[in-house]
Order: sequence, then structure tokens, then C-alpha cells
Amino acid sequence: MMKDVVIVGGGIAGLSAGWRLRHWDTLVLESEGRVGGRIRSERRGPYWLNWGGHVYAGGNSSTAWLLRDTGIDSTPVTGSLAGLAMNGKLLLSGRVESYPFRIPMPWSARAGMMKAGAKVALAVAKYARIVRLRPGEDEAARQRRVYDFMNDRSFSDFVGDLPEDAEALFKPTVTRSAADIDQISAGAGVGYFSLVWNIGGGLTQSILGGPSTLTEGIAAALSDRVRLNATVDEIVHKKDSVVVRYRQDGVEREVEARCVVLATPATVSHRIAVDLDREVREALSKVVYGPYVSAAFLTNETGRQVWDGAYAIATPKRSFNVLLNMSNIARGLEPERRPGSSIMTFSPGSLARSLLERDDDEIRRTYLDDLDQVLPGFPEKVVEAEVQRWPTGAPYCFPGRGALQQTLTRRSGRVLLAGDYLGTLYTETAIQTGLSAAQEAQSLLATDRQTIPHDLAPLRAVT
Repeated sequence: MMKDVVIVGGGIAGLSAGWRLRHWDTLVLESEGRVGGRIRSERRGPYWLNWGGHVYAGGNSSTAWLLRDTGIDSTPVTGSLAGLAMNGKLLLSGRVESYPFRIPMPWSARAGMMKAGAKVALAVAKYARIVRLRPGEDEAARQRRVYDFMNDRSFSDFVGDLPEDAEALFKPTVTRSAADIDQISAGAGVGYFSLVWNIGGGLTQSILGGPSTLTEGIAAALSDRVRLNATVDEIVHKKDSVVVRYRQDGVEREVEARCVVLATPATVSHRIAVDLDREVREALSKVVYGPYVSAAFLTNETGRQVWDGAYAIATPKRSFNVLLNMSNIARGLEPERRPGSSIMTFSPGSLARSLLERDDDEIRRTYLDDLDQVLPGFPEKVVEAEVQRWPTGAPYCFPGRGALQQTLTRRSGRVLLAGDYLGTLYTETAIQTGLSAAQEAQSLLATDRQTIPHDLAPLRAVT
């Protein structure tokens, strides 16, 4: 029997679409054995281990709407976002602009940092005006403007040659995109500095219980509409419907629907949507992803620790570029400090590429050695450690990426795209595009209901 909508991809974009379409006859196909995509967390008592996305949009955002609508609780991130550990010095407080004078480094590096920092600060002020949503403007128009900002050169071309320590200070902020400073566009790099200097730039919330509370909660609500280990091979248009061919448990299957929400990475969408508009499919093939490797560590200490008040500590010149204190969220809600902590390390871009071919034990040893340098004595407190590899980690904005945006966001046919590669706001983009694709699907279904005889092609909203 024909479905109303098939959603391909059980990451946060596909699940957002599934939630909005939950009153229709839908099916979610996910190739992995779990939902969530690049969002992954697991509860450990009062804490949670985390390997993927960790902060989320608040205010008047699509993320905030989804959290409210699903009844999932979030809380503001209260810990410091601007810690720094470099050249044997750990800084957890004070103004960011003072750090080059408080970290041991040659004066030539300080001078280079001051010069480049002033240039970046001016660009951040321009970026703040560019990124602001204008009266009467939709999100697609704003995203095109953001992509076009300083999109003609790389961030390294923008800041110029820098002394080693000055460049090392820039890297943790810029490379969290999963791209290196010579790969990411100047405007995107400036956007990351705006994100950090403006206290999260809108990414201010953490999901209580861990990010997977949201994704698994939606999947539980959708129940048997979600099929795991279902790998889609091909999506083909018919006159007034779409056919999705997939494999599950070694069996080839086929399902037909009025429309499809395609919420997979651009690399997958390009491959399986074989008769998508030619220009759109070509644009999908040009989206670039960078890898990252992350690890989660659970500790058993009983007393206060130096990292308790910090949420994020940049770690230049290490095997990871930032460590994140996932237990800081729980710390702010407990009447007295509980034993243990949850720490995440994050290695994007070239750091990830140097780790991907190593086995998990070697990666753990490398991380623990560096953690011992940043937080002396940390390895002795670790009771659990697990590595996660993300070869297709995150899409990044490269020089020239802006030229693809108008084509990628073009609506055509009955296959509707969703995913974080369609914008610059990470999980917020994934959720916003998932909800938008669901709304477009509802419009198509309503039009079909008006024009197609019900005895030939019945449409039923699920109640």
C-alpha cells in the first residue's frame, strides 16, 4: 500500500521531519542499527557520555520549537566556553584577548596574533550584521547571504602567514568545522570566531540526559514506523509518486510514497536519488565533508577538579583540538558535587585523518597521554573510554561553496532535501530543513488530496 511520505535517513533532520509528519502515514528508513546519525550519547548515572553534537540553539529557533513540542528538557550551558591549555599553561578565566599575553610564547607569535586578531575582530563585526535575519526575510535568503560572505578565499589566505604559536591559537576555533584553515572559507572561519566570542552565538542549550534523549525520544514516539538497518539503494520518481528501493536483513524491498524526504548526507543523497534534477544532483556532488574522531571518558574522582567550572577547553598542538566537560551541565544542577565526570575529546580535519587508520586502543592511549599533559593525573581517574570515528563528519564551507546554495535549496519534484549541509547552523540547520521539508510534503499531500480521486489514490492522515 502506498505511503504518504517515506523519510530516508534517521538522523536529526529525518527525525524532525518524522515528528512533524507523525499524523500521516509515514516510514523512516535508517541504514544504521540506531537512530541519531552524528548525534550520539549514552547515560551513565547522573552523567552522559557524548561523541557528537553537544550544544543546541535556543531562543526563537527550530531546535527550541522541537524540544518544546517533544517535551524534551534543555538547560543553558553555564560553564566557561573559552578555556585554553597551551605550552604547559591552563587558563580557565579572564578575557580571551588577554590569552596571548598569558600563554608562554615568543614575542613574534604574540605580535602575529595581535595583528591577525585585530583583522578577525573587524570581520566578526561585519559578520554579525550579515548573519542577522532581516525583516520579511526567510531563512533560505539569510543562508545564501551568509555563504556568500568572504567566500572567495580561504581563512589562511585571509589571515596570512603566521608564526607557529599564533597559528596554533587560531586552529581550535576554525578547525572545529572538520576542515583545516587552508580549506575553510574566510567567512566561515570568521563565523566560528563569532560563535565563540559571542558566547555561543545562539548555541546555548544542552539537552538534559544527553543529546540522544531527543533523537531516541522521537524514534520511540514514531515506534514501528522506524526501520533500522534499512539501506536505500535507489529513489526513482513516477508520475505522481516516488519509489524507494532498499535492503533490510538481506532482503531487497520496495516502497512507494506520495513524496520522499531525503535526509541523508549530500554524498549519499547524490548517489541514491538517481533522477533528481540534474543541476541539484551535481550541486550535491560538490558538497565537501571533513572527518572527525571523538572519544568519551568517564571518571570516578570524588572531589572537586580544576575542570569543574569549564565547559570547553581549547587544546592547541594536541591530538584533539578541544576537550568538553559534559558533566558541567549536571554540575550546575546538583546540590553537592557527585563523584565522577564525563569528558569528551574532539579531533577534526587533519587531526582526525592522522587517527582514523589507528586502532581504538592506540587512539585511546594517544588521547590519554595528551589529557595527562592538559589535566595532570586525569588518566588515573578514567574508568571507561570509547572512541567514535566519523569519516563523513561534517560539511564545511569551502571557497566557492556559496555558488551552490541557490541550487541546493531549489524545490522540485517529490523528493525533498533536508540536512545540515543546506546551511551554516549545524544541528539547527538540520532540524530547520527537516521541518521545512515536512511542511512542503504536507502541502504536496494536501494538493494531491484535492486533485486525485480518493477511490484511486486514497490519502489518510494517521490519528
